Amino acid sequence: MTQLTLVIGNKNYCSWPLRPWLAMKQFGIEFNEIRIPIYTPESEQQIRQYSPTGKRPVLVEDQLKIWDSLAIFEYLAERFPNFHWWPLERTERAVARSICAEMHSGFSHLRQKMPFNCRAKLPGKGMTPEVAKDIDRITTIWQDCRQRFGGSGQMLFGEFTIIDAMFASEVLRFHTYEVKVNSESKDYMEAILALPSVQEWLQDANSEVEVVPQFEL
Repeated sequence: MTQLTLVIGNKNYCSWPLRPWLAMKQFGIEFNEIRIPIYTPESEQQIRQYSPTGKRPVLVEDQLKIWDSLAIFEYLAERFPNFHWWPLERTERAVARSICAEMHSGFSHLRQKMPFNCRAKLPGKGMTPEVAKDIDRITTIWQDCRQRFGGSGQMLFGEFTIIDAMFASEVLRFHTYEVKVNSESKDYMEAILALPSVQEWLQDANSEVEVVPQFEL
């Protein structure tokens, strides 16, 4: 079996690479990691070797290059079918896919006003009425999934799936900005933050030396 390589950016500032990185770690899939920091003089040239869009993440296997988190997830689900990437029940998978698509394309106000920054503590920064609506929608999703599908597990659909990888970045974002959430969402956040793979990502982020001023509110 050929070796997988995941091309990522700064762990402190880049939320999209966290998603496939976390899922692969959780499922015990071995992969190499290429880290190309953002906003350096060499960044654009370096990332274009792997990504036609100039964005991260990119999954590389031999000559195959897959960009965009959802495309990476779908490839991995086919490549490693023994893992439960999606909920097992058909209607639950449909709900999970809908929510993942919403996460993928939505919440622009939250992303713009509360940029991803793992190692910072920025309580209350970036809050606007539009951001509050995004936060309310996310916590509603978490609460609804936990109540309908969580069962005895700690994740949104009980066991860890793609949807938890998709929302892990928002857990870290809420942690940075100390966003107030309902008790069910708080329990979910604590479960995500306790994952060894999330702790590994945070440790790596804290050890990075690059500073991107526009992400330091």
